[in-house]
Amino acid sequence: MTDTIRTPVTIEEVAAVAGVSRSTVSRVVNGSTAVSPAALESVRRAIDELNYVPNRAARSLASRATMAIALVVPEDTTRFFGDPFFAAIVNGINGRMSRSDYVLNLIIASDDPQDKATAYLRSGAVDGAIIVSHHTSDSFIDRIATAMPVVYGGRPVRQRERDYYVDVDNKAGGRLATEYLIGKGHRRIATITGPLTMPGGIDRLDGFREAMDAAGLTPAAIEDGDFTADGAAAAMTRILESKTEVDAIFVASDLMARGALAALARVGIRVPDDVALIGYDDSPVATSVVPALTTVRQPSFHQGELMADTLLSLLAGGTPPHVTLLETALIERESA
Repeated sequence: MTDTIRTPVTIEEVAAVAGVSRSTVSRVVNGSTAVSPAALESVRRAIDELNYVPNRAARSLASRATMAIALVVPEDTTRFFGDPFFAAIVNGINGRMSRSDYVLNLIIASDDPQDKATAYLRSGAVDGAIIVSHHTSDSFIDRIATAMPVVYGGRPVRQRERDYYVDVDNKAGGRLATEYLIGKGHRRIATITGPLTMPGGIDRLDGFREAMDAAGLTPAAIEDGDFTADGAAAAMTRILESKTEVDAIFVASDLMARGALAALARVGIRVPDDVALIGYDDSPVATSVVPALTTVRQPSFHQGELMADTLLSLLAGGTPPHVTLLETALIERESA
């Protein structure tokens, strides 16, 4: 007896058994959500019945697709690996990507003076890019966005109608934190901001200002903490050395709040007895410090998922929304 050589099942055969179009099968295989639940179930049943295995190499050659996506982080490695915000974002992106046929490439570049990262991305090495944590000085990002589909994590620095981004309502979050402090009876409220070269830093400060203006209050102090613990400790020290009377502080990230707490503890100022303090993120840092942080929760993991989902939809020929804005929530603990 001779063995029969089995011809690989084609995507057209899967489409015929499922009763859908070839493009629908392609969307399912590539992980797009632009498919009805009924069609999704039919395609999955057909794939199982026929034991269909996507021929990634053949698809790549036919479509010139690389089946790779770049996650571009315009930061240095110290900030990327030291900030729990990035861990949550990457986990969300990777979780969504794992359900697709794409691989994820990580590119960490605080700037690109020799154009190496830009040249690599523009060479066709990837099919699209997700860009997070960008600054006003990151001009190389614009050159990437002209060469491939891009989804931004956060509002782009230079926003255009064609851009796609997934953001948290940072202005509402800054307002929520400040209104909470005002509601607790605090009137001499300072803030430690993120870099004002970043939309997230700008928007959280704008929310703080709006809440203070609405209450007829003047900010006690505004200092840039650079979204780092050391930067916030230095900012807190500047506020203390200025002899400004402060009874509450809105710190625009939990990581910065940890630095501010350390600076206050060094001079014997107790939180919340002497001064209330509220953070932002609800990251693991919020419950690892003493006192545990009252903070504004932003859904970073879900933001990462939606960024990946938006890009996968674009690559599959879908029409996702250009702007997705996620809500924040106040989490009460011990620091305010």
